[in-house]
Amino acid sequence: MATCLPFRAIPSKPSSSSSSSRAAKITCSSVTAQSRLAKQDLLALIADQDRGLKTQADPARRASIITAIDALADLGKGTVTTGSDLSATWRLLWTTEKEQLFIIQNASVFGTRAGDVLQVIDVDRKVLNNVIAFPPDGVFFVRSSIEVASPQRVNFRFTSAVLRGKSWEFPLPPFGQGWFETVYLDDEIRVVKDIREDYLVVDRAPYAWTE
Repeated sequence: MATCLPFRAIPSKPSSSSSSSRAAKITCSSVTAQSRLAKQDLLALIADQDRGLKTQADPARRASIITAIDALADLGKGTVTTGSDLSATWRLLWTTEKEQLFIIQNASVFGTRAGDVLQVIDVDRKVLNNVIAFPPDGVFFVRSSIEVASPQRVNFRFTSAVLRGKSWEFPLPPFGQGWFETVYLDDEIRVVKDIREDYLVVDRAPYAWTE
């Protein structure tokens, strides 16, 4: 989980007033309470948006969601979100990424449906897999290498892609690089902005995905 450090603001001049001292104190618990409320607001806004498909035709809802993301990002400023807690199987709740939404929306054209959409990150191994499952046996995933660039930013480079069925596999060439910033991270969710100004909200999947 991102680290929250309590601190005390120092008044501009000494004061013996106990009420002034109480007003000057900013605690970790107060920040945590704000984060909890901001997270609840965001999750309520995206709950009925079908992972972002409905948001594409609702600019007012999109604006409200981005405002909620920015509120969480403000609360997350100064935290480190690129440590070991970033390593997980993350499951898509909502995104503005057009390519992912296109695949989710049009999977039925190929006689299937999109299952879980995942980001599988291993910070120690410097690996990221972007995964779209097509139940019961299909999967498309893109392998990437990653490098931590700052307390909240990770650089990535695509290395290969695979479209896999029950008894077949079709490799695809790598295609691109970029970065993403985890602007908020806790024990349940992660909120991301990326190089293309897209947004991503994911939760910790109840399982670990492996190739």
